[in-house]
Amino acid sequence: VTTLGLPHAPRRIEVYDNSHIQGTNAVGAMIVAGPDGFIKNQYRKFNIKSEGLTPGDDYAMMREVLQRRFKRLLTPPADGDAARTKPDDDSFPQWPDLVIIDGGRGQLNAVREIFEGLGLTEVALLAVAKGPDRDAGRETLFMPDREPLKLEPRDPVLYFIQRLRDEAHRFVIGSHRKLRKKDIREAGLQEIPGIGPSRKRALLHHFGTLKEIERASIADLGKVPGVSAESARKIFEFFHARPG
Repeated sequence: VTTLGLPHAPRRIEVYDNSHIQGTNAVGAMIVAGPDGFIKNQYRKFNIKSEGLTPGDDYAMMREVLQRRFKRLLTPPADGDAARTKPDDDSFPQWPDLVIIDGGRGQLNAVREIFEGLGLTEVALLAVAKGPDRDAGRETLFMPDREPLKLEPRDPVLYFIQRLRDEAHRFVIGSHRKLRKKDIREAGLQEIPGIGPSRKRALLHHFGTLKEIERASIADLGKVPGVSAESARKIFEFFHARPG
């Protein structure tokens, strides 16, 4: 609390991250933590719906996720009760005391702008920028109207923040992979660059199913008649591309 300048110990912390591969299968995620640890039954994923999204536009992805999340909280319940406009009101425990995002000053300013547009002024914001070479323990913390903060690698506050960030990353990567696998299975082999009808037939004849093609190594793919070493590499990378 003292380290981050918070008015009290957070009762509810929400951490946001997003994942995509060159703008495709973009997904955002929110994890939740409280005094007793992670609250996994309140985790949420958000399939990014923005049309015309520039590949890799993390700001736009985060904007959509946060607007969807907080506009929902600000919308009056169906029974006609007052809008949920007070983040610190005990009658609305779904409001976070602290929101953590992955990124630096630019990401923080973008989120701050979103919050100001929604009229949210009582939710604390924290951006966590990775250190050089993404080394754990060398992160820089950014909060509105404060100088950047670097904590000692063994600082318990930094360790706690790292755990939160890593859990959000784990959850969003898992959500992304599920979405990508679903799309791949629905699209079949048509989306793989350089794979025409004849190679598609050869692959299915050799492996039997799309799932077996997905499991195959580059060496195994290269054994299929008509599939060159370069094509085998492209097929493998299509199924195993690492999300950002």
